[in-house]
Amino acid sequence: MSATSPADPAGPPKRSGGRWWRRLGLAVLAGALVVAGTVQGGLALVRAGAPPPPQAPVSVEVLDRDGRLLRPFALSDGRWRLAAGAADVDPRLLAMILAYEDRRFEGHSGVDPLALLRAVGQAARSGRVISGGSTLTMQVARLTTPPRARTLGAKLDQMRRAVQLEARLTKAEILGLYLTLAPYGGNVEGVRAAALTYFGKEPRRLTLAEAALLVALPQSPEARRPDRNAARARAARDRVLDRLAAQGLLSADEVRVAKAEPVPALRRPLPQLAPHLTGEMAAARPALVRHGLTLDGALQERLEDLLRERTRALGRGLSAAMVVLDNDSSQVRAYVGSADFTDRARAGEVDLARAVRSPGSTLKPFIYALAFEDGIAHPETLIEDRPARFGAWRPENFDRTFQGTLSVRKALQLSLNVPAVRLLEAVGPQRLASRLQQAGARLELPPGAAPALPMGLGGVGIRLIDLTMLYAALARGGEAQAPVFRREDAMLAPPRRARLVEAVAAWYVGQSLLGTPAPENALGGRIAFKTGTSYGYRDSWAVGFDGRRTVGVWVGRPDGQAVADLTGRAAAAPLLFDAFARIVRTPAGLGPAPKGALMAGNARLPPPQRHFGRTRQDEPLQVVFPPDGARVAGADAQALALKVDGGTFPLTLLLDGRPVARAEDRRTLFWTPQGRGFARLTVIDAAGLTDSVMVRVE
Repeated sequence: MSATSPADPAGPPKRSGGRWWRRLGLAVLAGALVVAGTVQGGLALVRAGAPPPPQAPVSVEVLDRDGRLLRPFALSDGRWRLAAGAADVDPRLLAMILAYEDRRFEGHSGVDPLALLRAVGQAARSGRVISGGSTLTMQVARLTTPPRARTLGAKLDQMRRAVQLEARLTKAEILGLYLTLAPYGGNVEGVRAAALTYFGKEPRRLTLAEAALLVALPQSPEARRPDRNAARARAARDRVLDRLAAQGLLSADEVRVAKAEPVPALRRPLPQLAPHLTGEMAAARPALVRHGLTLDGALQERLEDLLRERTRALGRGLSAAMVVLDNDSSQVRAYVGSADFTDRARAGEVDLARAVRSPGSTLKPFIYALAFEDGIAHPETLIEDRPARFGAWRPENFDRTFQGTLSVRKALQLSLNVPAVRLLEAVGPQRLASRLQQAGARLELPPGAAPALPMGLGGVGIRLIDLTMLYAALARGGEAQAPVFRREDAMLAPPRRARLVEAVAAWYVGQSLLGTPAPENALGGRIAFKTGTSYGYRDSWAVGFDGRRTVGVWVGRPDGQAVADLTGRAAAAPLLFDAFARIVRTPAGLGPAPKGALMAGNARLPPPQRHFGRTRQDEPLQVVFPPDGARVAGADAQALALKVDGGTFPLTLLLDGRPVARAEDRRTLFWTPQGRGFARLTVIDAAGLTDSVMVRVE
C-alpha cells in the first residue's frame, strides 16, 4: 500500500487539521491587531484632544536665604497647599508611595490594565471593593477635576483624563501634582503641608513611621486624621508597613520599630516667622508664588523668641522691635516687627520697625561725625560740658549734672547733651538733616518746621530700619546703602552707595562708641553702640555694630504712652547685647584705621583742635595795639585804630574814662585823640573784663 492510499488514516486528515489551526491563529492575530489598532487609535484620539495641563493654585510661600520656609499663606478658601516635587521629599517616602499606590507608574500610559483586573478580581471574590485599581495619574485626574460620585462613568472619565495627562506632562510633573494635591484631612493638602502640620518639619527627612502615615492618609483623609482619630490613623499606617514588608521592601525589625512610634495627636501651626516683613513682601509682588528673602530663618526664630521672652518681663503693653543688617551687603538678616505678632494687648500686628518715633540721643554720633569731618574736633579734643543757653533753650543732661571739661570722645560715650548741641550748632542742623536724608533715611518734622538744634536730642521722627541703616554706614566706613530684603535683589549689582560721612570720621565715631559703658552683666569694649531715650520715656533705643553686623533695637509702647524709667540703657541695651550673643560668639573687630586718621593725644593735636569752642572770647581781654607806653602820631585829629584780643562781645572803648567807641562783632575799634599829650585807653567787654594802655600822642 502506497503512502498516499486512502486507507492510510494518517494522511489527509493531518494536513487538514494543521491548516485549520494555522487559519485560526492567523485570524486571532489579525483580530488582536485590529483590536490593538482600534485601542491605539482611540488612545491617540484621546491624547490628541487633551486639554492644557491643569494649573492648580498653590499657597504663596516666603523663604529665607537658604530656602527655609518662613511663612506660607493660605489659599482664598482657607486651604494650605504647598507646591512639592520629588526633590522636596524623602526618597524613601517616594519609594513607599509608588510601591503602595502604583508599582508600574513608570511603565504605563495613565491606566494600568493589570491593576484594574486585580481590582475586579478582588471585588468578585469578596463581594466588595478592595482596591480601585487607580494609578497615580488617575488620582491626579480626580484631584484636578470637580468632585463626582463614584460611578463607572466617573471611573471611565478618570481613565480618559489620565491618558490625556500622560500626553501633556512628564512622569515627574504628574508625581509633583500628586505630592501637591493629595488630601491629608481638613484644609491640609499636599505632602509638605501635611509633614509641617503633623510633624513640624519639611518631608525631606522622615522616620519610617512618619513616611508610612503620609502614605496612608490620602486613602481616607478625614476618617484617618491623627488629630481626631489616632487609633484609625495608627491602624492605617501599620497596614501600609505590613504590605510593604510583604513586598520585601521593609524588614521585620524596621516594621517593629516603626509600629512602636506614636502617631501625632495634635496639628502644629505652620511657620509664621517675620510676619510683618513677609506680609509686606508678598503684598508688594502679588504675582509671585515664592518669595526669597535675605533673612536667616534660624536667627530670626531665635531673636523672635528673645524679644517675646524679654518684653513679657518688662511689663504689660510694652513691645519691642529689632533689625539686623549685614554690614558689607546691607542685606537684612533678621527683622522682628513686634514682640509678638499674635498678642493684641501689645498691638502685635503693628510693624514697629517702620513706625516713626523720636530717636532720643541716637543721632548724636552723626553730629560728632560731621564735626570730625569738618576738622573742628577730634576724639581727643577738649570740650566744655557746662550750663549754656542757645537762644531761649537751655539744654540739660539726663542726670541734670555737668562734667566740666572733658574729651569729645568721653562726651559721646556719656551721651552728654550740651557738648552735642555745641557741635550741632557748629555743623548746622540743616546740614545734618540733609546728610541723613541723602543717605536714605526718612526724617519727619512737625508740619512747617525746619531742622533745629533740638533734633540732636530727639526732636525729629525716624524709623528703626532707617536708623539701623545709618549705623551700618558708620560700620562700613561712612557709606550708606539701602537695606536689601530680597535674594534676587542681592544677586544684582549693588546700588551706588551714598556718602554719609568721610571714612576717617566714621572710624573715629566707631572707636569712640567702643568705649561706651556696657549695661549691667555685659562685657564692654566688644561692640560700638549708642543708646537713646526719647522725651517723656516714650521710646528707648540701642543701636550697635561690630565688624560684620549692625543691630538696632527699639522698646516702648506701640500707642506712644510714656513708661516711667524706660531708658535705652536699662531696656534696649540688654536686648542689643543678647542679640549679638545669639548672632556670634565673639564680635568681629572694626578694622584698622583708614588713611588720614590722626592717632594722637590732646597735647599733640593741632592747636585749633585742642579745645573746641575755646575762642578769643574765652581768653583774657587784652589790648594788643597800641602797646602800653607807645608813642603815636595823632595830633592832626585823625582816627586811630586800637586792636583787642580775647574777651566777649560787645566791646566798649573808653578814652580817659569817656566811652568813645563800641564793637559788636569786631576786635578793632577806632578813636580820635583830643590833642597832644598822654591818653588812657580802656576796653571793657560784656563780662566786665577790662584792659588799659597809656599812650603819648604826638
